[in-house]
Amino acid sequence: MKIKRKIEIVVISDVHLGSTQCHAKHLLNYLNSIEPKKLILNGDILDISQFSKRYFPKSHLKVIKKIMTMTTDGVDVVYITGNHDEMIRKFTGTTIGNIRIVDKLVLELHGKHAWFFHGDVFDVSLQNAKWLAEFGSYGYHALNRLNQLVNWYLVNRGKERYSFSKKLKNNKKSAAKYSRIYEKVISNLAIENGYDYVICGHIHQPKMAYIETNHGKTIYLNSGDWVENFTALEYQFKRWKVYHYKKDKRSPFFIDNELKAKDNNRLIAAITIIDQTSK
Repeated sequence: MKIKRKIEIVVISDVHLGSTQCHAKHLLNYLNSIEPKKLILNGDILDISQFSKRYFPKSHLKVIKKIMTMTTDGVDVVYITGNHDEMIRKFTGTTIGNIRIVDKLVLELHGKHAWFFHGDVFDVSLQNAKWLAEFGSYGYHALNRLNQLVNWYLVNRGKERYSFSKKLKNNKKSAAKYSRIYEKVISNLAIENGYDYVICGHIHQPKMAYIETNHGKTIYLNSGDWVENFTALEYQFKRWKVYHYKKDKRSPFFIDNELKAKDNNRLIAAITIIDQTSK
């Protein structure tokens, strides 16, 4: 029997369930390897903007089932809405299957204050250059589809995978400038409001950085994504760290037998919307 790692808080974002870019099996393996007290889903878990009834694999559904199972096992699950699952924002303040839906979250962690949000509201490209935002959405998905075909060829030839989008992000001066502005805007606002940690996602770039200005200091954290980086944030023993699935040398945790036995009717019943304001 494999021993699960006990973690106080786990943060994942940008999973994009319902899109062809999502690596749901990797995420399921990770979720089966941990036992968190709190799971924060920091936006773009579902890719409603790309959703199609013709494409929702079993592996994607199993991730949803696993999260629902975690709630029944006592894990406090919070869903923070993002831009790809923006439709869910109309349910802010309600509970869906024991999962709290919010736009942002503030927690006190051992005397320090942590500010959680997805990050799209601070996206300079979305606010000031709609054509760039449109290119970023459609262009990114088109690039990933092409990348999948190339990687299929490379893997069958026994060669290493190649990431077009990662290469593009790492090499383009505009992308680097965008990331710096994004981090600076968010960190400065966190400092102004006295937050010790600011935790976001959205730009698919996992990172932990100590930021200090003349007005104060904060720790900027980005949970990355499950499209190409396969990363999460973990908080344990009063410290944060970036978890990298690709660097995890332990044997992967496969699907729980108990998960296979779950009744689908239970899942349907679990996602019934409960309005907390009526309580």
